[in-house]
Amino acid sequence: MVQLRGALVIALAVGLTSAVCDGLNLSGEAIAYGAVIAAVIVRSDFSRWPLAIYPVLLVVVGFCMAIGVVLGLALSAVPQVFLFGLVAALMQLFALLLPGKLRMLSGVVAVAGVLPLLSSAPSWSDWGQELLAIALGMAIGTALQLAFSPAEIPPSEAPAEESAEPPLAERVIVGLQSPFFWRKLVFASLALAIGQGVGAATPKYLYFGVVLLLNDSIGDTLGRVRDRMVGVSFGILMPLLVFNTLGIGALQNGLVMGGTAALVMALNKASYLRTALISSGVAFVGYGPLVAWYIPNRWIDYLMGCGLALAVGLLLFPNSALRRYNQLRADPAASSEQLQRLLPAAREEARWLGVPLAEPLPPALSAKESA
Repeated sequence: MVQLRGALVIALAVGLTSAVCDGLNLSGEAIAYGAVIAAVIVRSDFSRWPLAIYPVLLVVVGFCMAIGVVLGLALSAVPQVFLFGLVAALMQLFALLLPGKLRMLSGVVAVAGVLPLLSSAPSWSDWGQELLAIALGMAIGTALQLAFSPAEIPPSEAPAEESAEPPLAERVIVGLQSPFFWRKLVFASLALAIGQGVGAATPKYLYFGVVLLLNDSIGDTLGRVRDRMVGVSFGILMPLLVFNTLGIGALQNGLVMGGTAALVMALNKASYLRTALISSGVAFVGYGPLVAWYIPNRWIDYLMGCGLALAVGLLLFPNSALRRYNQLRADPAASSEQLQRLLPAAREEARWLGVPLAEPLPPALSAKESA
């Protein structure tokens, strides 16, 4: 029942946000941004976000989009592929400055910076509309979640204990010395050009594949690729069904997002929910005349982005979580915390390779053995 209620709240939040944005005469892109934020800000289990996430997310997104607008206006005569690469590189450098508590927003930074460049002509008017829509989506989604919350709300996840963080200058130096940072920066800058070179219909998805999926370890990259393609596959179903039969509008937007949430949760695939909702929301923009090619080509181009992320991860500075996990497991001095951190990525690699994985002993047993 809680899952069905969560899908209902997502549908209401998206429909109401779309209607409010449409009533304010905001652009189609702004409506899509607001609707997606309204959907993903609602937590299907009705647990609460930390209050600080709201102003921080709005400031980070607004700042990164402003960089895209400034450079887009200043370098309007420059070829888009060069401008896109420049902004992509700046976003990777900016993400390096984020403190540990905000590192989860690295993907948001990488996407937000290039969003203004995806329109025909970036402008401050569009920037203001899109930021307003995002703020409305956050406010409406949160208000509806609070209004429909069940009597018993699961506690929020307790923040993990963090060790003392080194100073900013030291963090930046360590980041600049990492081959993984430069690997991601270079291919984020080149992804749009690669997409155009291979003839992708929507080459921006190769960029999204690199910045959202490429991770330091092969196992983490494989896990993200699997989650992304499953989520995208779920996310394109409802727009095809609803928009083709009922057209596009605020009510239909709510039906699409609520239907996507209900489908994913009915199949017990809640881990793919956020990706599926984002994929459904992207279809709001220019869906009508583009339906014949946009949805299938978006799936194909995201698959290309996954392939690019995997190729980079496997061919340049490959870092096997499975190999590191086996080394640590054979080391008596290794802590169970280290093994547990590596376990998901190592398990993913083992699954793809078809090899057995020795699970770590429970802490009590490992302590008894060492005694």
